[in-house]
Amino acid sequence: MGFLVTWLVSALAIAVTAYLLPGVKLSGFLAAIITAGVLGLINAIIKPLLFLLTLPINILTLGLFTLVINAVLIMLTSAIVPGFSVSGFWQALLFSLVLVLVNYLLG
Repeated sequence: MGFLVTWLVSALAIAVTAYLLPGVKLSGFLAAIITAGVLGLINAIIKPLLFLLTLPINILTLGLFTLVINAVLIMLTSAIVPGFSVSGFWQALLFSLVLVLVNYLLG
């Protein structure tokens, strides 16, 4: 039951973040739910591998390269989910930062 609540809160955070940012389009709450699921799977499977592969540059940038990884993963999610689109890299980077803030406020 807790997993479902977390998924719905994440979907709500994605919907709020897409509403706040001009370069992010979301077709509806169902697209937000699907986006939350796909982003969760990508963060669970691909992000650790990317983090491990980019560990040297991540150490050199004191962890700031993780923001770039997050933006790339959001752009990947945008390419996979039909009702969710991000206009570019900088919008994806801003989306990831605002999403963390909205998730924190909702959680």
